[in-house]
Amino acid sequence: MNGQDTNRGTRESRPGREALTGVATGRRKRGEQPVVPDTEFTSYYGKPVLNAPVWRSPDIPGYLFLGGLAGASSLLGAGAQATGRARLETVTKTGAFAAISLSLAALVHDLGRPARFLNMLRVFKTSSPMNAGSWLLAGYGPLAGAAAASAVTGKLPRIGAAATAGAAVLGPGVAAYTAALISDTAVPAWHDGHREMPYVFAGSAATAAGGLGLLGDPSGDPRPARNLALFGTALEMSAFQRMEHRLGMVAEPYRTGRAGRYVKVGKMLSLAGSAGALLAGRSRVVSMLSGAALLAASATTRWGIFHAGKASADDPRYTVVPQRERLRHGQRGSDSGSPATAE
Repeated sequence: MNGQDTNRGTRESRPGREALTGVATGRRKRGEQPVVPDTEFTSYYGKPVLNAPVWRSPDIPGYLFLGGLAGASSLLGAGAQATGRARLETVTKTGAFAAISLSLAALVHDLGRPARFLNMLRVFKTSSPMNAGSWLLAGYGPLAGAAAASAVTGKLPRIGAAATAGAAVLGPGVAAYTAALISDTAVPAWHDGHREMPYVFAGSAATAAGGLGLLGDPSGDPRPARNLALFGTALEMSAFQRMEHRLGMVAEPYRTGRAGRYVKVGKMLSLAGSAGALLAGRSRVVSMLSGAALLAASATTRWGIFHAGKASADDPRYTVVPQRERLRHGQRGSDSGSPATAE
């Protein structure tokens, strides 16, 4: 045997890169310590793997919450107009306009200059959630304002009805497009939840609009606002639970730390507000407390989602581990002759 054969034999006898040591191999003797310590997910100079989002609180979580409230309130306002519930109509239409105005103010404040929002309207790019959302807001805002002005003053009812219909058509998009906006990032807790996030946002928006109706019209017929709130709570909580289950370890930021506290409080307020909504109509106080709880539930949920995303971007585990798992599954698929797939 020559030296070249010896070297070849040595290389062939080496363990592969995926070889396990210590207890994981099943061959470690009792009392023996693993040769390789547990992996620590660090990065050069202590820097995260991802650049954390530059969005700030309370601007962006407020923008997410208020936009959802506005879009869903326009739907409820259109229904109130169609069924002759004047007080609920006025409350929801004015609430929608106020919410979208504050939402735009929060967005512009975070951008730093109004010109940055206007610059996004220089082109129309459907593949960009930010650009599509900017056009959506630019079309929805004036419609919501015209609908609210007509409802308050009683003037120009035909124009007000047309604006109400237009705002109701664009309302669902306004309520849910921000889910696509945050999912279209590399932030693990946001991006990996892209399947369920639109349903979470739509449900949260419906919960907020129902809460606004109960709070603003406590002595009226509670059924429209109550039914919308109950539907929204059920949709939001079921979609959120499914998202957490599917994400696995990436869902940890939604359960721990600052974000976890927000999400937990949001769920408690949703259940309390829904229970109060079932009793709405019997007492003005109960209706108003229920509405306030539902509004607060939607807001705290958006704050929780925002902070969960920032936490997942700061910790490299939530980027590295899922990538390695997808790579491992892909390699196994290739070894078995089947095409490798990865989300």
